[in-house]
Amino acid sequence: MILAIEQGNTNTLFAVHDGQDWIAQWRSATEASRTADEYAVWLTQLLSMRGLSLAALDGCIISSVVPQSIFNLRNLSRRYLGVEPRVIGDNVELGIAVRIAKPSEAGADRLVNAIGAHLTYPGDLIVIDSGTATTFDVVAADGAFEGGIIAPGVNLSLQALHEAAAMLPRIAIQRPARVIGKDTVSNMQSGVFWGYIALIEGLVARIKAEWGRPMTVIGTGGVVSLFEGATHSIDRFDPDLTLRGLLEIWRRNPHIGTT
Repeated sequence: MILAIEQGNTNTLFAVHDGQDWIAQWRSATEASRTADEYAVWLTQLLSMRGLSLAALDGCIISSVVPQSIFNLRNLSRRYLGVEPRVIGDNVELGIAVRIAKPSEAGADRLVNAIGAHLTYPGDLIVIDSGTATTFDVVAADGAFEGGIIAPGVNLSLQALHEAAAMLPRIAIQRPARVIGKDTVSNMQSGVFWGYIALIEGLVARIKAEWGRPMTVIGTGGVVSLFEGATHSIDRFDPDLTLRGLLEIWRRNPHIGTT
């Protein structure tokens, strides 16, 4: 079985694949200082709740945008799984072209999403993923990563409003009943929710105009799913894009981490 780790700046996803299906998934807050031993204790407890154990895992693939965490995640695989992990941006071949000025600057998560999207959807694509940042990635019909856009994430914007303005409370994002708010909270919810809808619609329109060919727009990630039904600019919502990409990269690099 394979342990897939997808680490963003805010959350880290751990998922187990048994060779046919994803059978377990867990999320934890990303903490760059967490050690391999701490990960192992936490993961052992969660695996046991599913009738699994670390000993059952014989492969590991890691995608992380937090460089200082990779050392500990790599040690988790080496020490407790007994295998060399396949690490995006380090020892694996992606099998796609990265057509930007400095390919090494492309985030691991964006490349994984590009592969996952190209596997499923034909033609030219825009992949929208919102975490700490909201990214708009252009994937060509041949699967190449062509670049894109990075904007502040929804929760980051909410945090900035709260921290920079003394009178604005901390709120959770949700779709307000009206665009015109009648109190502070509904004003903030409308600004963030409909503001991001406008951001998505405006940037998608500009990308398509610049690209000059039809494009399918794929939304992924938990935050983007909040916008489902609120805009026609996103054609598909696909929560499994990242895991699909990680599994494909695993299969493209059979020479690494085998036992």
